[in-house]
Amino acid sequence: MAIEVFNRYENKYVMDTKTFYEIYNRLMAYMELDAYNKDDKFYSISNLYCDTETHTLVRNSLAKPKYREKLRIRAYGVPVPDAKVYLELKKKVFGLVNKRRTALRLGEAYEFVRSGQAPAYREGMNGQVVREIEYFLSRYELKPEVYIAYDRIAMFCRGNRDLRITFDTNIRSRRYDLGLECGDYGDPLTERGQWLMEVKAEKTIPVWLAGLLSEYRLYRTSFSKYGNEYKKNIAAKRTLCDEKPVRERILL
Repeated sequence: MAIEVFNRYENKYVMDTKTFYEIYNRLMAYMELDAYNKDDKFYSISNLYCDTETHTLVRNSLAKPKYREKLRIRAYGVPVPDAKVYLELKKKVFGLVNKRRTALRLGEAYEFVRSGQAPAYREGMNGQVVREIEYFLSRYELKPEVYIAYDRIAMFCRGNRDLRITFDTNIRSRRYDLGLECGDYGDPLTERGQWLMEVKAEKTIPVWLAGLLSEYRLYRTSFSKYGNEYKKNIAAKRTLCDEKPVRERILL
């Protein structure tokens, strides 16, 4: 059964392609690839981030409070209409990431978000997580707002499955055709050849990994895929609209 409850620290690092390949090759002395990355192939992850009409969740997240939360529907690849997906509730409290998810059918996930009413329980669902998401949905009127997908390579530390490292590239997004089953396409969210590495650990990272990060001068950065998409496609346009009357007054 897939792990459905995570409590861990997640540190993010941005790098170019050359650094990615060097780091990747060095990591393979300690790590092993995820089962989805057989033969060094990527796997794609697609998400629908849900928010209010006024973007409450992402705006709160960008303000960097001690507590923040978000809800998304996640699929691996492009799901067919009745495929299994995950409805995920992700929280961050004082830097600790808590992720809780349950498997649902795609239609069930859509209806759950739309109505706020949990689907009838059946085997394969996580009842506790379903109840938590139901409470979360009672606090907000949410709907799918943006599609974000990316290609991933993931690996686990040999002998310590609590340490996980992922590399994401080709991050893409769209605010139209908001259905995971519609296909895997969108506008680039990051520069070509840019990689996002995430180090995910329940406790501190091992000495060898700290040394590797130091050697390549990789420093933690704040990088939210949904937050960056919002700043690029919504906040920036709002700023332009707010500035327009001022410019018109100057011309007058």
